Amino acid sequence: MGEYLQEFMDETTWYNHLVLGNLFPTKHWDPPPMSCKLGCETTLGSGFLWCFYIYYLKRNVYLPNDAIPSNKAMLLQIYVAMKAMPWYRALPTLSEYMVENGWTKCYVRISDVGWLMHAVYLFIYLAFVEFGIYRMHRELHDINPLYKYLHATHHIYNKQNTLSPFAGLAFHPLDGILQAVPHVIALLIIPTHFRTHIGLIFLGGIWTKNIHDCIHGNLWPIMGADYHTIHHTTYRHNYGHYTIWMNWMFGTLRDPVDDEGKKTM
Repeated sequence: MGEYLQEFMDETTWYNHLVLGNLFPTKHWDPPPMSCKLGCETTLGSGFLWCFYIYYLKRNVYLPNDAIPSNKAMLLQIYVAMKAMPWYRALPTLSEYMVENGWTKCYVRISDVGWLMHAVYLFIYLAFVEFGIYRMHRELHDINPLYKYLHATHHIYNKQNTLSPFAGLAFHPLDGILQAVPHVIALLIIPTHFRTHIGLIFLGGIWTKNIHDCIHGNLWPIMGADYHTIHHTTYRHNYGHYTIWMNWMFGTLRDPVDDEGKKTM
């Protein structure tokens, strides 16, 4: 068992050397806090690149001028996100600790379970996370104190010209943590390939920026920015993460095509 857990330790150490090794002396972050990886760098780097592309290089192609957020609005979103970032990192730190101490059902190599079971476990993991994030997000709206003191920080961005990729992580810190909790709970009950879990956490950080850019993706059944923009304008629809299925099952789906039809009538 000790050798098996050491493999997780070796993997997390490698991740941190890869990301942090050339930036800081090892003595400043050893033992390696995996939660430090790709936080500010991913948020700022991908956010700036995407904003530059859609708001400047492709100006008036994806969005009209009156839907482009002001620099002031984007700077405020960056400020809120960066202020919350150290707290966001607390949850991955906890999950890393749990994995390295053998408290989860994680496995190191896909060959440990085989490709078929890996695919089955991945499907169950994604379904669980999709349901968990849907329910958590909906409770953050339905329970008044949670909305007033936590989620309202994010919902000040309620029009196209106030939403941008940087709004994707502009949450109250506890709000952002609560919406990521299903990823950690899943590790306790579902056999999960550790590297796949890390990849999905990284993808989630990219995805939440993508769904706040107000660009219609038209990729059914993906819960893209077209659906999520409606969530920010109505507050009562499209709570999902990657897909529309949970909203369809629980009666909270509002389709962008139908929404556009109502506006033009």
